[in-house]
Amino acid sequence: MGLLGALVVTLKYLRRNRVQAELAESHGVSQSTISRAIAAVTTLLADALEEDIPTLADVPTNTTLLIDGTILPCLDWADQPSLYSVKHHHTGVNIQVITDTLGRLHWISSPLPGSTHDVTALDTHDILTHLDPTKIIADKGYIGRGLTTPVRTPPRGHLTSDDEEHNPHINHIRWPVEQAIAHLKTWRILSTIYRRPYTTFETTIKAVLGIIFGIL
Repeated sequence: MGLLGALVVTLKYLRRNRVQAELAESHGVSQSTISRAIAAVTTLLADALEEDIPTLADVPTNTTLLIDGTILPCLDWADQPSLYSVKHHHTGVNIQVITDTLGRLHWISSPLPGSTHDVTALDTHDILTHLDPTKIIADKGYIGRGLTTPVRTPPRGHLTSDDEEHNPHINHIRWPVEQAIAHLKTWRILSTIYRRPYTTFETTIKAVLGIIFGIL
């Protein structure tokens, strides 16, 4: 299989998470050929487009930002118990997504194990070292770090009338980051179960982000 054919196969795989045996049959080659092509081209894309992926230093600081976390699903690897997300009831990795209030993507984090809570991911990635928490709107998963979030109902208590008005307003403002995540997951390799070895997942994610930020 030539370079062009390998590129076409890899893009089909990334876009639709096509089964390798199916790709092999449609292209008239062996599954091992498809597997090698995907492994090689995914790595090439990740390396070639890495500079196009924004860092936290590239995120604008003069505008209101939205942040949310999402799980990218993968197989349940016996040697990776930390991948299981109790919240989502499946295994995967946690990524953090930052947009502005218009839904424009500004940054996507490297992956952490699916068991990682969003506020822990916030700390692990040192996001607030680079960004002002008072300019970031988030959901309840980020309470306690100075971001603008909905108010949590106190134990055995009730929200005030102001808080009851505040919470739906915050959730409405957050809608663009949720839409951005939904658009990101039209790349089905990020929204359906990742079947290749777990050690290749981060490179695959980086390849897709490179395409999104560098080409599309």
